Amino acid sequence: MRRVMLTSLMTCGALLIGAHTQVQAQAQAPAPPAAGGTADGIPFDIPYGTPINLETAKKLVAAVEAEATKHRWKMNIAVVDTHGDLVHFSRMDGAQLGSINVSQGKARTAARFRRETRAFYNAFETGHGYVATLDPTLIASPGGWPLVEGGKLIGAIGCSGGTGDQDAAACKAGADLVK
Repeated sequence: MRRVMLTSLMTCGALLIGAHTQVQAQAQAPAPPAAGGTADGIPFDIPYGTPINLETAKKLVAAVEAEATKHRWKMNIAVVDTHGDLVHFSRMDGAQLGSINVSQGKARTAARFRRETRAFYNAFETGHGYVATLDPTLIASPGGWPLVEGGKLIGAIGCSGGTGDQDAAACKAGADLVK
């Protein structure tokens, strides 16, 4: 009986100490940071330049096609201007039809938001579902690259047909031609 009583007292004491520690920890928890933080300046603040022309767009698409062919990827490739409007499009033989609009959407998203579409993919993956409320045409998948020439946005390129990483790698081959 004495042993049962001692065990009960020790258990109650441990529970009280644990509860007190938990309440203390909750009271000392820091407040969550404000949404978006308070950094100076605006992220992805790339000024707009003269929109990409057809001749340059065709060169970028050719570079993407060469990279995709090297890896046996079948891509849909879209190049858009600074507004996100289509300048040039190519569908490689055998590329899936469902990726036609996706490639154009990736390019449009990269142009309108002036950042790689992987940024939106990463936001979704880390639980920031609010991204879906920004624009009903937003594509949150790797494979959309802004085209920046001389520090100014001239358009964007989007690829779709493979995995997100394949799309991004193929598109980067075209985006890297713009300096």
